[in-house]
Amino acid sequence: MLTLSVEARTALGKKARILSGAGKLPAVFYGKKEPATAVTVSAREFDKVWREAGESVVITLLGLGADKEALIHRVDLDPVRDTPRHVDFYVIEKGQKVRVAIPLEFTGVAPAVKELGGMLVKVIHDLEVEAEPHDLPQAIEVDVSVLLNFESQISAGDIALPTGVTLVTPREEVVVLASEAKEEEMETAAPAADLSAIE
Repeated sequence: MLTLSVEARTALGKKARILSGAGKLPAVFYGKKEPATAVTVSAREFDKVWREAGESVVITLLGLGADKEALIHRVDLDPVRDTPRHVDFYVIEKGQKVRVAIPLEFTGVAPAVKELGGMLVKVIHDLEVEAEPHDLPQAIEVDVSVLLNFESQISAGDIALPTGVTLVTPREEVVVLASEAKEEEMETAAPAADLSAIE
């Protein structure tokens, strides 16, 4: 279980920018029955948790009364340094299911690629699912070894999900397929204009 300590924050708006100099990151948590509360987190600790959890793993927020289970809902990045400058946490109501997009991990080797020289085309890179927080997987594996030829494809409904996880993405939506590699045709140069026809 991933945890993150939070502290109450009084500096709001532009004043919150001074927190970055102290290694703090301004944040807010809220939920369906949870009022918006301004907090700060350690910038270093958040970066570590974010890299490991992404936005599909439940994090336990510590430090303000009862522990709160939350998802990283939104991360505002600095356009120049590409580092977080503000974070939104969505607090999950206990006993309630949540809908999140889980990243896909493609495993195996597709015979249509290895033996027929085709190309693996990944149409989507995550699946939207619904589950209770403790049932959410960090990633969902997709075995591409079933792609035997260029007519083969894997749809969302073909992917096995962990117990307690329900698919929200339409079952018929194509996830990955093998495509025949086509050589780019050389463009034929247009014939030069007949100079004698130009007055």
